[in-house]
Amino acid sequence: MASKEYGVFLPIGNGGWMISETAPHPEATYAYNRRVAVEAEQIGLDFIMSMAKWKGFGGTTDHWGQTLESMTMMSALAEATSTVKIWATMHANIHHPAVAAKMFTTLQDVSGGRAGMNIVNGSYADEFQQMGLWDAELSHADRYRMTEEWTQAVGRLWTEDVVTMKSDFFTLDACESRPHPAARPTIISAGRSAAGRDFQAKYADGAFLSADNLDQMREFSRYVHDKGASHGREVKTYSMLTVVLDETDAKAEAKAARYGEGLDKEALIGMRTSWGIPADTARAWADGATGSEAFQTPYVTGGPQKVIEHIEQITAEAELDGLMLIFPDYHADMLPFGEAVLPALRGKS
Repeated sequence: MASKEYGVFLPIGNGGWMISETAPHPEATYAYNRRVAVEAEQIGLDFIMSMAKWKGFGGTTDHWGQTLESMTMMSALAEATSTVKIWATMHANIHHPAVAAKMFTTLQDVSGGRAGMNIVNGSYADEFQQMGLWDAELSHADRYRMTEEWTQAVGRLWTEDVVTMKSDFFTLDACESRPHPAARPTIISAGRSAAGRDFQAKYADGAFLSADNLDQMREFSRYVHDKGASHGREVKTYSMLTVVLDETDAKAEAKAARYGEGLDKEALIGMRTSWGIPADTARAWADGATGSEAFQTPYVTGGPQKVIEHIEQITAEAELDGLMLIFPDYHADMLPFGEAVLPALRGKS
């Protein structure tokens, strides 16, 4: 059985992935993220990834009101590390493919071949509306058609000396982009819809999945694996997990409960409305939200053994190739994870 891959989702936005007044509040600074990246490599994680975010959700915590830019930060972290894979996020809906191709060729060179491009096409309308870059008439299907043609263009620019391509979304007219990367950067994609999974199977090397339960996650993972194989490709599947770790299960559960007590409901409303949900609907939902909604991903609470068992269970039952991990307090939580949990997951306990 192939070994699982584990990485960390960097807290490039203030607050990390906890929407709470009583949770730790990671800073959106290079210094904070550099320490996380260096410690991720130190404990033996496989990759680090950062999102691209252009507007926050407000609330009492000003959640993600401050963010760093993904490519710039990851280029710096490539210099700060030597073995961990460097996965940066690129919005196909705002970056021209020729610009993106050149940026990732550069990151591949800087990182010594560790670069990965996480391709997204925008789901939070308001962060692009503020720039005049949101096309409300573009359907979900057209958004993925754009992303597919964009990805094809980037791939050609990485391998061909001159590219001419006419698209409904961009134009390449005898476009040159040299040097070519010595090895193609890894392609990453997150998606839940059928169109998103089809895109992952056809173009991605790594697919990030979300689902309502483990059975659905297994269904999605099998689909991407099998569909990728039908294209003659191997696609690895991942999901996200927030880890609340302490010496005992009771201490970890108490910590998670404390984080939930400070749930920032105004930020929850801001997050939902940024998806295009009407404000009154978003507020009605947030009014009934419980402390668990402070966590933006599925999460596990427990001492080392419970966390180990949980991770082994979900990766096995959902047939995942790995997980991207989130920690409420990266500086306090990651090293204990590396000491008490990761060796067992690697079969070294």
